[in-house]
Amino acid sequence: MSVSTHVLDSVLGRPAAGIAVRLYAGGDLVGEGVTDADGRCRPAGGPTAPGLHRLVFDTGRWFAGQGRDAFWPEVVLTFDVRDPSGHHHVPLLLAPFGYSTYRGS
Repeated sequence: MSVSTHVLDSVLGRPAAGIAVRLYAGGDLVGEGVTDADGRCRPAGGPTAPGLHRLVFDTGRWFAGQGRDAFWPEVVLTFDVRDPSGHHHVPLLLAPFGYSTYRGS
């Protein structure tokens, strides 16, 4: 199973580059990375086990680095991997006072 994400700043209408992302399986850190210039990140290069996973985005530090006030110090997205052989793309649409997500492809 592989996991990727794509973060878009929905206020400015552009990719959110430079956000630190951590991937946990259960309570174990299994990967981490930083969003690139296109807002994309693949925090785990190899397979992980089925079960609950969490993507943790360090949004507070990112907003602070831009001099922007925000309500969310971090965004945590929890998802259930049932097919460990598949790819799981979990995008984040981010704003200072709200966010949304969906199962991508």
